[in-house]
Amino acid sequence: MRIDYRKASPGAFQAMLGLESHVQSSGLEHPLIELIKTRVSQLNGCGYCIDMHTKDALAAGETGQRLHLLAAWREAPFYTPRERAALAWAEALTLIAGRHVPDELYAEARRHFSEKELVDLTIAVIAINGWNRIAIPFQPEVGSYQPPAAGGS
Repeated sequence: MRIDYRKASPGAFQAMLGLESHVQSSGLEHPLIELIKTRVSQLNGCGYCIDMHTKDALAAGETGQRLHLLAAWREAPFYTPRERAALAWAEALTLIAGRHVPDELYAEARRHFSEKELVDLTIAVIAINGWNRIAIPFQPEVGSYQPPAAGGS
């Protein structure tokens, strides 16, 4: 690791953990959150975060098949309409420069998510983009993450 960001700026790290805590307690389904975190991390090329969130997803019961095909989710029949709307939303927000968020995409997201859920989904996308932008430059060791033990914190 280039810089241990947790120690170098504990206040910033705690702020990020606060955002993460909100996402986890938002009421969004945990499997959906892990799919979003994994897909956004793929788009951003964050090896540490891809490793972390695929491990967390598998530990939570996600299938290897769905994780392996996540980069090609539009072609794979294994995702629900709600998951597809969330993945499209997450991609649009992550790749927002020059594209913005088309009305059609917003309308599709609203068909599957309440106002609160869509705001919380947006916060989840913001959070993982933030984590990616911390992990990529400071390079924590890819593969070193271990999911918490079942029933642990």
